Amino acid sequence: MKLIVLNLPRDFDEQNLENLFKVHGNVTACTLILDDKSGASKGFGFVQMEREEDARVAIGKLHGTKVKQHKIRVKPAE
Repeated sequence: MKLIVLNLPRDFDEQNLENLFKVHGNVTACTLILDDKSGASKGFGFVQMEREEDARVAIGKLHGTKVKQHKIRVKPAE
């Protein structure tokens, strides 16, 4: 299941993002969206989890939590 993660800290990298989710299940892909010109994070990314059940648990555990003073939002990607 593919998830979108919003309001991430700008200094977050893909490894940080993967680490946040892998405690809830197997992460098969992780992509942080970067600005084309500066290469800096745009503050959101996508996480693909192998099992839908694990993705739903991750949503429940992580949505609304604070990461470096940023209240993140996690939901299924459409």
